[in-house]
Amino acid sequence: MSEMHWLEAGEAAGLIAAKKLSPVEYAKTLLARIEKYDAGLNSFLTLRPEQTLADAQAAEDAVMRGDALGPLHGVPFALKDIIDAKGWPTTAHSRLLADNIASEDAPVTAKLRAAGGVLFGKLSTHEFALGGPSFDLPWPPARNAWGRDYSPGGSSSGAGAAVASGFVPIALGSDTGGSVRNPASMNGLLGMKPTYGRVSRRGVVPLSFSLDHVGPLTRTTADNALALSVIAGHDPRDPGSADDAVPNFGAAMESDIKGLKIGVIRHFYTKDMVADPEMAAAIEAAIKVLENLGAEVREIETRPLAQYTACNRVILLSEACAIHEKWLTERTEDYGALLLGRLLPGMGYSGVDYVQATRTRARYTAEFNENFNQLDAVLTVNNMEPAFLIEDFEAGEKHYPRQARTPFNVTGNPALAVPTGFSASGLPLSMQIVTGQFDEAMGYRIAAAYEAATGWTAKHPDLDKTAAM
Repeated sequence: MSEMHWLEAGEAAGLIAAKKLSPVEYAKTLLARIEKYDAGLNSFLTLRPEQTLADAQAAEDAVMRGDALGPLHGVPFALKDIIDAKGWPTTAHSRLLADNIASEDAPVTAKLRAAGGVLFGKLSTHEFALGGPSFDLPWPPARNAWGRDYSPGGSSSGAGAAVASGFVPIALGSDTGGSVRNPASMNGLLGMKPTYGRVSRRGVVPLSFSLDHVGPLTRTTADNALALSVIAGHDPRDPGSADDAVPNFGAAMESDIKGLKIGVIRHFYTKDMVADPEMAAAIEAAIKVLENLGAEVREIETRPLAQYTACNRVILLSEACAIHEKWLTERTEDYGALLLGRLLPGMGYSGVDYVQATRTRARYTAEFNENFNQLDAVLTVNNMEPAFLIEDFEAGEKHYPRQARTPFNVTGNPALAVPTGFSASGLPLSMQIVTGQFDEAMGYRIAAAYEAATGWTAKHPDLDKTAAM
């Protein structure tokens, strides 16, 4: 217990159920860690230690009474500050919602609470999940746990920083063009963008109605599968929600990967864009590991990355401008400069552009999913580079578009960010495992086998070196 902050969520829940770990002491330990280090990382926007400790005490009392316990009983979690928790602010890291208080839990929040989870707080994000890292907002941007001079990625920036720092074992983010997988990549985490419709988005500030997803960031594959098992499920009040059965996502991790057929989209990072040599080398090394574990890996080709990116951009910005139309007209001055710069080009798209993009999306989705007639999964790059210096605006504008995540927002397939090691400078590297619609379990199966063979997820940042002010 000397490093309680690195406990896995599932491990902590087991210890709590066995009365070997006090939820109150666990919460106090993590709150003390947040107090010590988060001033240098800015991962949290809102903390309520007294409320958190009261919830932890209630969890402890339930254990002592012998009540039936949920799979996350007494386990801390935190929410990207676009996800509602009753009575808590939901600011979207923007002046426009600075005084917004949620009237009820989002379904994902309610499910985590019902599973026994203890809410620690609300996390930094890029403004409205699009503009950032910004320095002209009421709150500073989150920073990277592996080096506070670096970006933690976005837009679920605080979620990436908080989980990597050992502040909480589970955080929820959102992913419209890669906003769970980007911070997972830059912070050495597992980050799942589930199948479109797998997880309710009600009670989540929207960016793009047809591209938004909610997913978990964790330090291990097992915790990610556990978190998704809790938050997944049909929501009849979310028009995009799918009425599909929710399996035990972790059960598949007990199987090996011998004989699985995995396709590699190399042209995304060798031709369409040329990835940093260390990032590309880490993916090639991961392929060797998977082959040594018995998987059959072969190269495949899809449409060029730029075609998926263009389709995503038209849909995302058109829908985002529809959401923000009134504020863009009446409160333009309250937006940060980065968000305005990214949002305003969407005002130039026509209805014809949007309709053609949605038709193109349907074609691309059907075409891409044909791969799963012969393959169990597809592997490709996540970011093209490791994290960039957070205060280097030009580097940020250059590196953010250099990624291969948007294709899978377009197609809606589950895509899991998986750590693949570290650069020579000590920054995390990452890949993606993409699977068929509603087959998140296959992604976890492959990731778990790779994690066990490499041990990358057992490495953690030293906050005394990276986060202290």
